[in-house]
This record gives sequence, structure tokens and C-alpha cells, in this order.
Amino acid sequence: MLTYSAKAPLAARRSGPLLGRVRVPGDKSISHRALIFGALAVGETLISGLLEGDDVLRTGAAMRALGAKVERTGEGLWRVHGVGVGGLRTPADVLDFGNSGTAAG
Repeated sequence: MLTYSAKAPLAARRSGPLLGRVRVPGDKSISHRALIFGALAVGETLISGLLEGDDVLRTGAAMRALGAKVERTGEGLWRVHGVGVGGLRTPADVLDFGNSGTAAG
């Protein structure tokens, strides 16, 4: 059992707000969805914080195979030029989503 005994009474004071930036790591299922929705949209989608794991990269390759332009512009930064639902084309080969249930579903 942990005990603490103060020699003097403890007092709490109000402080100013916390300031700073927090960068959380990318999320796998959201990263898949961002690439897929970007490909289904018409025009440009900018994605930041994309989790660049093997399965997510395979989803990007699959979106390219379906006709979207998917490009990495920096660490975790991606640009997708979507073609819309009616603009998707039949891929020349089988789509390999790796171990992604999100993308394959």
C-alpha cells in the first residue's frame, strides 16, 4: 500500500491552458477508407497521417488498378485523384488487398 504524508497542507492553483501539438499515429482501417473514398470521389482528396503499412499500401495499389491516381507526397501525406463511382475501370489483374478485411469487404 502506497501512502503519502505531507508536512504541510497541499494547495492547488489554477494554471493556464495546456498548449502544444499532438500527432497521433495513423489508423489502419481509417487509412483504407480514406484511400477508397478518395478513389470513389470526383476530384482531389488530400490525406495526412495515413498509416503506411503493407495492407494500406496494397489498398492504394488496388485503387490505382481501378483507375484512380494515388501518389505519396511525403511521410504520411497522400494525394488521390478520384474518378467517381462510374469512372472506376475493370482491373487488368486480381486485386491483392493483403490482410485487409476493411478493403476486401
